[in-house]
Amino acid sequence: MQLFFSVFKLSACTFGGGFVIVPLMRKRFVEELGWVDEQEMIDMTAIAQSSPGAIAVNASILMGYHVAGVPGALLTVLGTVTPPLIIISIISLFYQAFRDNAIVSLVMAGMLCGVAAVIFDVVIDMSKTLFQKKRLLPVFVLLGAFVAVRFFSANIIVVIFVCGIIGAFETLYREKQHKDGKVK
Repeated sequence: MQLFFSVFKLSACTFGGGFVIVPLMRKRFVEELGWVDEQEMIDMTAIAQSSPGAIAVNASILMGYHVAGVPGALLTVLGTVTPPLIIISIISLFYQAFRDNAIVSLVMAGMLCGVAAVIFDVVIDMSKTLFQKKRLLPVFVLLGAFVAVRFFSANIIVVIFVCGIIGAFETLYREKQHKDGKVK
């Protein structure tokens, strides 16, 4: 039940899209509960981002499965989608009043700034961890993907595919190093 209520609370208090839930999940599951380590959280975030669907739901599924198998994944999906479903159902009843309200529009614009700051914070925190472990390839892949999409309008499917290939080769290389006794 702690798993369900953890993601339920995170989902209920998260505004601005899926990336906002990542630092909150990291704080809860890595720092407070210790159910996963930092590297596992980075890996789960990467998988959740590259999988189809909402990153918050994907990350919750991965976390739930990691902690409690299939029942955990089902619990976390339910815990993640229930709060937005309730909130959207209530808002839909008052949609006309919200749509035309200038104060609500200003609040939403302010929330966008906060969301951008939280996403930037996640990138910095995860990059710090990679630098500390002297794993520079993921940082360069992150920067390369950003530049390709932002400045060269690269197709995101191609970027994800290329990043997947790079990740697969890096994993194979690390496994070979581990087998040869040259663990880095």
